[in-house]
Amino acid sequence: MSLPRFSFGVGDRFAHQAEAQLAAFERLAAEGVVVAPVWNKSNREHSFIGSEPGSVRAAAAAAVAARHWSHPWFVDADHIRLETVDRFLDSSDFFTIDVADSIGKPASETEVAAFVARHGELVGRIEISGCQEPIHLDATGLGAIARQYLLACREAGEIYRHIKEKLGERPFVTEVSMDETDLPQTPPQLLVILALLADAGVPLETIAPKFTGRFNKGVDYVGDVPQFEREFADDIAVLAFAAKQYGLPRNLKLSVHSGSDKFSLYPVIRRVLAATGAGLHLKTAGTTWLEELIGLAEAGGDGLSLTREIYAYALDHVDELCGPYATVIDIDRTKLPTAAEVNGWSGPRLAAAIRHVPTNPQFNANIRQLLHVSFKVAAKQGTRYTDLLDTNREIVARQVTENLFDRHLRPLFLG
Repeated sequence: MSLPRFSFGVGDRFAHQAEAQLAAFERLAAEGVVVAPVWNKSNREHSFIGSEPGSVRAAAAAAVAARHWSHPWFVDADHIRLETVDRFLDSSDFFTIDVADSIGKPASETEVAAFVARHGELVGRIEISGCQEPIHLDATGLGAIARQYLLACREAGEIYRHIKEKLGERPFVTEVSMDETDLPQTPPQLLVILALLADAGVPLETIAPKFTGRFNKGVDYVGDVPQFEREFADDIAVLAFAAKQYGLPRNLKLSVHSGSDKFSLYPVIRRVLAATGAGLHLKTAGTTWLEELIGLAEAGGDGLSLTREIYAYALDHVDELCGPYATVIDIDRTKLPTAAEVNGWSGPRLAAAIRHVPTNPQFNANIRQLLHVSFKVAAKQGTRYTDLLDTNREIVARQVTENLFDRHLRPLFLG
């Protein structure tokens, strides 16, 4: 199994929007660009909602059959570790191996020295086509990078082999994720990481590094966009070089996690991809859940009432809800309106506060981020929430499709 050049991760918290999501990919394909949808849901999200991994494949497969989608599609075991992967084995064909927690755990000096001795090609001046500047590493610098990442890469190898052993001849896509950590990985570090992963026997097709800047959930990029463009282009060049140098898959490509709503980066990414011919995996997650809330608010009646209730509960439980996501949200609590104020808003007014249209003066990024991490509040409603999704299927689906196509796929792949 091999990823096509472009793939795009979509989350569907409550397994109700796969058809609406797929409709966006159909629109893109009609414009001449085929992108493979990759439905993803992490172990943490399943635990919050009380769902099982098989529900993601069931919903995706039903949508593919209903809409007669004839192009590749995948189901991602998102951010799995050795202790969580087994429950995903039956339903997934894409595995995001998350080893961020092992970054910085020091490897033994004997192992570090052996890596440096084995990779003399990484010492000195390294000319890489497409990099703006040569990479310079001495033995000390190479050892320092290896010391920081060797155990994480070894862990990726252990998890990959576990999956391979369990699945036997069944093919799957391997991604390695290192984005949920404090510091970004520079292009020289990425080159060493790829050498370490090759040594660990991981035939990864995509890697998710941590980039410079803030990739907060559900809102735009915060950082130096020109710096990101330079870093992104250099990383692509490093991947192409490492794939050839170390026998990694030739379709090895970058993955941008928390990629939803990074509107200021989409023109940059599109420009670099056009110039290099490189592939891309970009992952979104919770924005579909936000579009469900927008649709329910627009629908009025019981849908609007529940959306207001969810906001009020979230406002009273900010610390509890935001804690697991503290590193990927920035909420100014002074700009969160009171529940009483929101209860006075019309459905379109509340929808406008959540919908990510930065030019709309009614948009509130703080409300959006708080609701982004509050999906388990809806889960506590049981069938009340999902019944309202069914009752208001048309208006909700329209929000999901338009958000995915108009604000994400079109600017990223069509311009």
